[in-house]
Amino acid sequence: MLVYTITWSVLRAILVLVNNLYAIPSYGVWMLLLQPLRCLKPALYWQIEGLLYRWLLTMVAWWGYTARYNVLELGHDISYISKDESIILPNHQSTSDVLLVMTMTVTKHKATEDLLWIMDYIFKFTNFGLPSISHGDFFIQQGKAYRSQELVRLQDHLRKNYVPRDRKWIVLFPEGGFLRKRRLDSQKFAKKNNLPVLEHVTLPRIGAIQTVLTTLNTKNGPGSGSSKAIKWLVDVTIAYEGGKPLDLLTLIFGQQPPTQTIILYRVYSVQEIKTDSESLTSWLYTRYVEKEQILQTFYSTGKFPSVELNQRSNDVPIIKEPRPVVLKSAWLIAINLFYVISFIIQYSVLYNLVF
Repeated sequence: MLVYTITWSVLRAILVLVNNLYAIPSYGVWMLLLQPLRCLKPALYWQIEGLLYRWLLTMVAWWGYTARYNVLELGHDISYISKDESIILPNHQSTSDVLLVMTMTVTKHKATEDLLWIMDYIFKFTNFGLPSISHGDFFIQQGKAYRSQELVRLQDHLRKNYVPRDRKWIVLFPEGGFLRKRRLDSQKFAKKNNLPVLEHVTLPRIGAIQTVLTTLNTKNGPGSGSSKAIKWLVDVTIAYEGGKPLDLLTLIFGQQPPTQTIILYRVYSVQEIKTDSESLTSWLYTRYVEKEQILQTFYSTGKFPSVELNQRSNDVPIIKEPRPVVLKSAWLIAINLFYVISFIIQYSVLYNLVF
């Protein structure tokens, strides 16, 4: 059994490595070749880029899916707002959160193609840095010394990337870091300021959310009076089985037994939420206290509690029982074939030109 597990893990790691070696360079070459189209027909260019970007995210989602690390969805059915401007707000426990968010978005098709990530600056130097830069994701530098200038940069980035490229969803992690790294500081801050002391989440920060809302939804903002104003805030609660988060290495090697991760969606209309600092902080803190209670119940009983959903979001249907996220094997094979064939052709042409 041990020999089988080691062999399986090594084979998976090799497949993931090879997948990165042909898919990401191929994507980069396609984007380079399509630069004339970007000048002549920018809307068409970004449609093609979005499709290739979604296919990359689908392959990343495949890492966990093929190891039977299944994702179950519950709450509001966010596929119904996949074409609406929204901010997606997941809790942040480990590196696997990003891959799970990719898994949940790739089945929403258009939303993934028009997705904008706000992520830690370090991701710029990972294997996915090139696609993220090309796609127009935003890399934010953490720390008090950078906070003000980073929010100004974010505002400028939204005006130059989110609006003209017709993006829809913005994914950001309000906690600003992993649970294990931020928990103690969050609890100290909570005790000092007479706020709820949380164990399974940390107190969120409003800076990036408020910047997005004030940039796109204010009277003179680029999204005001148009379809680019944010319509929904989506509170996303990621609940790992047994309270034990997966990590990037586990998703690559697949050495742990199959698990099920439940993701709860709660959709709120922006029109219901005041965006001044005090009101937005209060609203977000309330959501995270609710997250704490949900996760506490799930981790202690193994059952997901009944959660009252925002009934004012009555245009969004509700998933009442956990629904598996399904990635079709034939589609995964087709995407990989596309990138493998693209890589072979691109490499052959480049080799002939050089040698």
